[in-house]
Amino acid sequence: MSSPSSARVLVYSRTTGYRHDSIPAGVAAVRTLGFAVDATEDPAAFEGPLDAYAAVVFLSTSGDVLTDAGKDRLRAYVEDGGGFVGVHAAACTEYDWPYYGELLGARFSRHPAYQPGKAVIEDRDHPATRHLPNVWEFTDEWYDFRANPRGAVRVLATADESSYEGGEMGEDHPLVWCKEQGPGRVFYTALGHAAEAYEDPEFLEHLRGGISWAAARPEGVRG
Repeated sequence: MSSPSSARVLVYSRTTGYRHDSIPAGVAAVRTLGFAVDATEDPAAFEGPLDAYAAVVFLSTSGDVLTDAGKDRLRAYVEDGGGFVGVHAAACTEYDWPYYGELLGARFSRHPAYQPGKAVIEDRDHPATRHLPNVWEFTDEWYDFRANPRGAVRVLATADESSYEGGEMGEDHPLVWCKEQGPGRVFYTALGHAAEAYEDPEFLEHLRGGISWAAARPEGVRG
């Protein structure tokens, strides 16, 4: 299996919609997590081979961020065993590309005000969540999604809508999840709106665990 210290990841943060001012902090934070990191906002990066990367991280991307050739490359990469990680606004990306919605598991619909709330850890048998308390107090935007991804994904944490104002998904509100896409692995966390998140030790370990899991694959898959 690939280890965090040996895994090379591509962090992509292009935006054509809303741009989070936390993106530089997020890129800098991923560089501290033990991975070899290439960071870019150039869609041409997806028009060549991606085989050098154990995972691709979409860090608060928004809008249409890939060319048609890039879409084909990303799809082939994941379907051949590559890892994909979406952070926060990655769910606000490529709304008109059906495969991306399938890949990520759900699409963003709206969010209430940025505020403190609670995430309930549902699955502790995962490196992104095993270090967290059963109820994780955090401050974020608490994304709502167009559809509940449960059933198509492995839900790791849910939002406790009783702990903040304005949630609209109800009692079952997935917030963090993972899935397999063919031989590829996908991890998504809805958290990570503000720059402060990328200074939070628990959130950083959450990211490390999610990226590590997505980047790991049996020897022989994708060479």
